Amino acid sequence: MTGVWPDVVDDAAPANGQVVLRVGGDAGQVAVPCVRDAELDDAYAIDVAPDGGAIAGSNPRSVLLGVYRCLSELGCRWVRPGLLGERLPRLKGALPPVRLADAAAYRHRAVCIEGAVSEAHVVDMVEWLPRVGMNGYFVQFHDGYTFFERWYSHRQNPRLSTEPFDRDRASAIVARVASEAARRGLLYHAVGHGWTCEPFGLPGLGWEYGPVAAGPEIEPFLALVNGKRAIWEGIPLNTNLCYSNPEVRRRMVEDVCRYSAAHPEVSFLHVWLADGANNQCECEACARMRPADWYVLLLNEMDRELDRQGSSMRIVFLLYVDLLWPPEKERLTNPGRFVLMFAPITRSYTRSYPLHRASGDMKPYVRNRLEFPRSVEDNLAYLDAWRQWFDGDSFDFDYHYMWDHYNDPGGMQLARVLHEDIRRLKAMGLNGLVSCQTQRAFFPTGAGMAVLARTLWNPGVPFDAIVNDCLEASFGEGWSDVRAYLDDMSEMFDPPYLRGERPSADVDRGNVQCAPPVRFREVPARTAEARALAAEGSANPDPCVAASWRYLLHHADLCEKLARAYDARWRGDLAEAQRCWAQTAEILRDREPEVHPVLDVYLMISTLQSRFAPRNGLA
Repeated sequence: MTGVWPDVVDDAAPANGQVVLRVGGDAGQVAVPCVRDAELDDAYAIDVAPDGGAIAGSNPRSVLLGVYRCLSELGCRWVRPGLLGERLPRLKGALPPVRLADAAAYRHRAVCIEGAVSEAHVVDMVEWLPRVGMNGYFVQFHDGYTFFERWYSHRQNPRLSTEPFDRDRASAIVARVASEAARRGLLYHAVGHGWTCEPFGLPGLGWEYGPVAAGPEIEPFLALVNGKRAIWEGIPLNTNLCYSNPEVRRRMVEDVCRYSAAHPEVSFLHVWLADGANNQCECEACARMRPADWYVLLLNEMDRELDRQGSSMRIVFLLYVDLLWPPEKERLTNPGRFVLMFAPITRSYTRSYPLHRASGDMKPYVRNRLEFPRSVEDNLAYLDAWRQWFDGDSFDFDYHYMWDHYNDPGGMQLARVLHEDIRRLKAMGLNGLVSCQTQRAFFPTGAGMAVLARTLWNPGVPFDAIVNDCLEASFGEGWSDVRAYLDDMSEMFDPPYLRGERPSADVDRGNVQCAPPVRFREVPARTAEARALAAEGSANPDPCVAASWRYLLHHADLCEKLARAYDARWRGDLAEAQRCWAQTAEILRDREPEVHPVLDVYLMISTLQSRFAPRNGLA
């Protein structure tokens, strides 16, 4: 930033006239704000002036966060992962002083792997997280195989060459990811789904592999559903077990303890049951208690064995689909080991969590005949029911950038919902958020991810301040035109309609006027204006700014085609909708080599293609 390279020394005694900046350790006289848990909670103090100073933190990770905060106060920005996301100002003369002390509002500020990723994508994300104040990373399953295999096999894009890929390579990548997280002191989360299949010799690779059949030696352990014990829909990850069977629980406990001993780098070990829903065991013994009761019984057995082995590893338990209904009989005997994770996967992102707690409704628990909540108020009713007997550490596990951002091409409406969601977590009794999402949610900008990071650190920062700061850093002059364009795209694409919360035209009766008006036909003119701006901006001498304008150019091209597809779908012209969608998908495939650092082509195509399939007809 200054053109001057400093000396880095371990000796705390400066030479005559030497300017010294002490970082970490005994950093001097700066007072770090107090935190509840010095290992898990982040706080730092910065006192830096032209004649030196100090940066200290509540733990080594916090010191690093403090360094990045100091650089941010001096004008640095990281608008997306990778070198093309870094903007460093050129400074002359004496640096301005930076003096502040700050603590994170929430403990849990992490991103969870999803979508399709290369090793480089994930390492870049891990590097980016502490730069923006985040403190954790989560690799799902035992080796994250499916997320990497999707990239290296280039699912959804036959134009790109595939690479050989196996579980050994996946394990090697995950080991490097864990190492990169450890270098930065990040809290590392691991596994989640997989404990219901891996201990029984069934591979928990992902959802798109199979079908897999169970051998006779495994069948007795599987959930009895509709009179049959079998792999649920051929997918081991989605297969629940007969949890009343002591041998089932013994194998799961042994596997968790074995994994814990082999992976001391894990800060939070997620122990979840199977994915899917309404697939719990219906045998006479299991039917005596809710799945959540058997789950808590299992967690207590794990806790006792981990305690016997001298392990203090924290276990994350899950409120999700069938487990949204709390236990009726069992209770955790050692709640201090456990962290509650609220995962409202069936919620809508049209509205944020309520500012004032409205009373939602819980549906009756009927085994394997459950109806899951969609409104945020109803989802909170289930959280409140669990909170009546567990008041320990907790966080929200949410999916804003998993699929829903494809319903909002401008990104502004969803980012605003995210901002309000995070601001209200404290009132919900939740101490942060782990975002289950594609790693490449930076198309055309990283404004939503900036909202995620900055609001988790300080919920008091206004939404517009975060978004405008990110866009100005990304685009330089002309950023306000980009903000107006993104706001327009969010309005014109009508995210509630794309979520299926508004009807299409009633073409069967020829009554187009009966449906709410949509603005898809206005999109091409607006994207033409953005395209003209982007063509000029992409020649900017700053590599970060030029890249931002190039991504916006691609975005305008995609939005124009996508709007034509949705307009035809709304009008009931399915053939035209399919034709326009096919053109959109081809643009995505053709430009993946250019946009892959910021856009998950696999996940976008996989999410949207069913909307234009013949079997769906009208929305």
